Amino acid sequence: MAGVKATPKVTARAAVTTVAGYGSLVRRAVAAATHGGVREQIRAARAAGDSTAVAEWTERLDTLKGHRAQRIKELPRQVLAALMVTGIAVAVLGVLLLAGGVTAWLAPGGFGWGSWWEMVGLVVRFVTAAVTVAATVALWVAGPALLLAGWWEGRRHTAGPAWLATSTDADLDALVDETTIARALDALRIAQISAYLKAGTPLQFLTPARVDGRGTHAVVRLPAGVTADRIARRRADLATGLHRLAKEVWPTTGTEAGILDLWVADKGALAEGAGPYPLLDDSATTVDVFKGVPFGRNLRGTPMVAPLLERNTLAGGMPGQGKSSAARVLMVGAALDPTAELRIWVPDANFDFEVFRPRCSRYVMGAEDVRIAEITEHLRELHAEVQARGELLVRYEIPAVTREYASKGVGLHPLFCLLEEAHVAIQHPTHGAEVAKLLVDIVRLGRKRGIHLIVSTQAPTKDSMPRDVTRNCSNGVAFAVGDHVANDALLGQGAYTAGHRATELIPGVDRGTAVVKGFSGQRSEIVQVYFLSVDKDTPAGDQVTPLIERALDAIERRGKGLPGAGRPAPQAEPEQSRDLLDDLDAVLGADPVRIADVPALLVRHAPRHQPYRSLTGKALRAQLAAEFGIKVPSTGNRWPLDPVTVRDAQVRRATADLDDDHDGDTEQE
Repeated sequence: MAGVKATPKVTARAAVTTVAGYGSLVRRAVAAATHGGVREQIRAARAAGDSTAVAEWTERLDTLKGHRAQRIKELPRQVLAALMVTGIAVAVLGVLLLAGGVTAWLAPGGFGWGSWWEMVGLVVRFVTAAVTVAATVALWVAGPALLLAGWWEGRRHTAGPAWLATSTDADLDALVDETTIARALDALRIAQISAYLKAGTPLQFLTPARVDGRGTHAVVRLPAGVTADRIARRRADLATGLHRLAKEVWPTTGTEAGILDLWVADKGALAEGAGPYPLLDDSATTVDVFKGVPFGRNLRGTPMVAPLLERNTLAGGMPGQGKSSAARVLMVGAALDPTAELRIWVPDANFDFEVFRPRCSRYVMGAEDVRIAEITEHLRELHAEVQARGELLVRYEIPAVTREYASKGVGLHPLFCLLEEAHVAIQHPTHGAEVAKLLVDIVRLGRKRGIHLIVSTQAPTKDSMPRDVTRNCSNGVAFAVGDHVANDALLGQGAYTAGHRATELIPGVDRGTAVVKGFSGQRSEIVQVYFLSVDKDTPAGDQVTPLIERALDAIERRGKGLPGAGRPAPQAEPEQSRDLLDDLDAVLGADPVRIADVPALLVRHAPRHQPYRSLTGKALRAQLAAEFGIKVPSTGNRWPLDPVTVRDAQVRRATADLDDDHDGDTEQE
């Protein structure tokens, strides 16, 4: 019943759209006849105050006018020439027909004169009949074709009256072209754009709207005083004018602040996501990490490959948005290279990477202090390996690890390490400072030595992630984040200002979608990341275990064993209690030492004792006064610690212990 009621509106809307389309076609014809496109460019240049462009377009208009005048002058001569050619062709055809008739008449057993001309007449009648039928069909088709052309043109250039809209119109995919984009920008009520369009000056499209993958791409020069960043901040409002969801519209800054680079997805195109992981069903495929690993698809639908060698990766975002899944995809790709070694550390209790355990030479999972200590020990081992690999590069006289040397078994095989939930380890009260320092050194020095470190965290801050780690990771993967600080930490300084914003990703809605840097020649790209499930109870099931089994089979066929498994993993030594006075006695000589220099001596004496690593001169001074009654004088603001006072405190403590023992013996008697 509702469909019957809507029929008059649908019919009326189609009629209005068709009439509007004819009007558009007429305007386009007039514009073509009067060089309207060039005149629009002249008006746009004048509005922008670009005198050079005005002169260039005016000269082009004069040239076009001159060419048209010349063609009009030559038209009579061309018509006369065409008539002459037609006359000559008719005369030649007549001569040929006459010659054919004479030949048929004179030839023995031929058609004869009359039969020849009967045959010619038959051919003429057939051609005439064919032309008549074709003309009749064309006339019958012309009407519907003209109506369809008018409706199609009208649909491209008009939205139709609102009072004729029906409930089904929301399901139609509105065509995105220059007119639609201009109207959507006008609807933002930005004064400069509204005034620009009201004056009849068209927007300058550096790249006209055209199909680009799963959507439409256009580049627009905005009126003076309007930045692309200003448009990007109103992405949701712009999307309503383009009849799209907010996540289907991606305005970014082009090569200049006033150039808008706009990509609009086809309606519903992004709902399909990245699609299945490309290596999931290909049992014969291995990966060469030197060529990158599959990661996802950009908005245009183009497969994206994550480059890994001579790089490090920082991935982050709000919980539940896909950062662990992205790390899983990267590590699966690395696992499928039989020459690659994998190490995974998860300072948290979760199952996200447990299926990787058989493929890893080092694997730690857990948030307990002993697990954090074990992770720290593994990072110390990795730091030492960075230095050892540097010596190998010198020995083999190569600036960076190559595929050739990675396959030789000389200790330069690709090494992929993942520190998941890195902020937990970095903010650990005992080991956090050392973890942060080790990460900085590994990221800075490891990339040329065949070591790729993936640091996965929630939104990074100055407390949860060392700044030198964020600065030195070439690959950045930013899922939805809450502010520009986290955005720039993941995507690089100034990314937010330039319009590269993971803050515009909507938590939940854009789950699995990330803004990435370093994956292509673009400053950043929006990527839908492949998803690999580890949950057996989901419809997809456990997708990672078969891939790990395939990787282990490839390693077995290679015959060289699991990379990195030949060395036992270092174990965290239990923390031994230490005596501060005894350690001070060991590191101090005979002369006083500035209190600020003493903690470094203690660290050198007991490098594994964590309290010494975070100790400062001021804290040591306070501890000596509180626990042992040792007062350090200022002495010209140098605060020298006299070894004599330390040894006196040792003597007093020893004497006190003897007195306590003597008192205990007396009481027993």
